[in-house]
Amino acid sequence: MVENPPEPPTEHPSLSAATLKERLDAGDSVRLLDVRDRDEFEAWHIDGPTVSATQLPFAKFLQAKVTGDVEGLLDDIDGDGPITAVCARGEASAFVAGLLVEHGVDARNLADGMEGWARLYEAHRLPTDSVTVLQYERPASGCLSYLVVSGDEAAVVDPLRAFTDRYVEDAADHGATLRYAVDTHVHADHVSGVAHLAADHGVEPVVPARAVDRGVSFDVTELPADGSLSVGSTTLDAVPLPGHTTGMTGFRVGETLLAGDSVFLESVARPDLEAGDDGAPELARELYETLTERLAALPEDTLVAPGHRAETTEPAADGTYTARLGELRDRLPALALDRETFVERICGDIPPRPANFERIVAINLGTDAADDDTAFELELGPNNCAAAPL
Repeated sequence: MVENPPEPPTEHPSLSAATLKERLDAGDSVRLLDVRDRDEFEAWHIDGPTVSATQLPFAKFLQAKVTGDVEGLLDDIDGDGPITAVCARGEASAFVAGLLVEHGVDARNLADGMEGWARLYEAHRLPTDSVTVLQYERPASGCLSYLVVSGDEAAVVDPLRAFTDRYVEDAADHGATLRYAVDTHVHADHVSGVAHLAADHGVEPVVPARAVDRGVSFDVTELPADGSLSVGSTTLDAVPLPGHTTGMTGFRVGETLLAGDSVFLESVARPDLEAGDDGAPELARELYETLTERLAALPEDTLVAPGHRAETTEPAADGTYTARLGELRDRLPALALDRETFVERICGDIPPRPANFERIVAINLGTDAADDDTAFELELGPNNCAAAPL
């Protein structure tokens, strides 16, 4: 990250993270110029089917201003159309946007940079009739969380610590009090909001019993494998879905399955984050049984609402990241494999693990601690909770 970059040489327009997301959702072509260092860009950057992203370090633009060769850098920027400059916090990229505008280029700055992108959080209502279910999407990581509201009570499933106040406020906006904060498993890609909702807002923390067995060290309500939670006039019924972790548990709410990290819309969960490479085959076999047997007990028209979405995942027509279970069975090649082939393939091509995952797991167990700023920094980047395409 560039410290104390110079002021932009001229005024330039800015683009908010929310507006950028709107353009991506609309399928507009987006031309991004990322001026962070190469390693920062490769670890995490904005991507998508309509994104053309180029990485050129900030130092090149400083040098070009001195040498008067700004135009010489334009040929290195992929794509066509207006350029949106991006950096960590929107400061170095503001200088670059101003420099480009000064040289007659249609350019703008992504306000607040990748940090602003990481703070963007959007909600869409799932197509449910008897109960209100909001799906929260964090575009920066693909994390999906859920607020279930029935009558004057609400529960949040897989809350993110960075947005704990949001869940309380949204529940209140729906005339409800947030009663439960629930994790489907011990997360490795983001810092959970369960403990903070309990401490700061008096919400009852709930964790599946098998997940607690991994060493959760703070006071929680342990939910058994056949347990349920009453929320207003509805229930959240536990559905054990081990494979990603031993304690991975989904929740049925009417005809909707909050699937956590078991099955996604384009892939399935990875099995190595709890027990490492050595323990991955055993969990992969559990995952196979989850996908082919445990989920088989549910109706084909069950609405699956996963815990993450990939950068390439397109939302449904209503804006949510959901699909019917029958559609997923037809869509996912992994479900057509025999068990040993499935295990061999999923364990033979394991993607990079989430950044800082060991410390994030420790924080979520309560055996380590981090202040809000540190927690936010630890989870920046892609979630990487899915297996490689099979």
